[in-house]
Amino acid sequence: MAGRERLICASDELVDGGPGVRFEVDAPPEEKVGSGGTALAAFVVRHQGRVHAYLNRCGHIPVELDWQHGQFFDSAGLYLICATHGALYDPASGRCVGGRCNGRGLTALEVTERAGTVYLLEG
Repeated sequence: MAGRERLICASDELVDGGPGVRFEVDAPPEEKVGSGGTALAAFVVRHQGRVHAYLNRCGHIPVELDWQHGQFFDSAGLYLICATHGALYDPASGRCVGGRCNGRGLTALEVTERAGTVYLLEG
């Protein structure tokens, strides 16, 4: 059985190497506090024509990556960069490619794009 889809944004909001769109996801059970749960920051970007989504937290320490709201790419638009420590990540895989991430990549989220809309796949 297919999981649920949640609307993130219109496709035209994402330009290759440009600003991303922030959204929130439910924390996994091991990160929930008490019965209230926790929302985690996430983002979606476009790279080489495809959309990719990740939790918005550095592999080094759990700080948000964006250096300004929705700005995740380095100045050349080639890598995702942590504004706090300068760690670099491959936008297509979330893999650590340099800096203080010490080989720890980003946590990928499953997304799909169709009919001009980007969706998060849940469940």
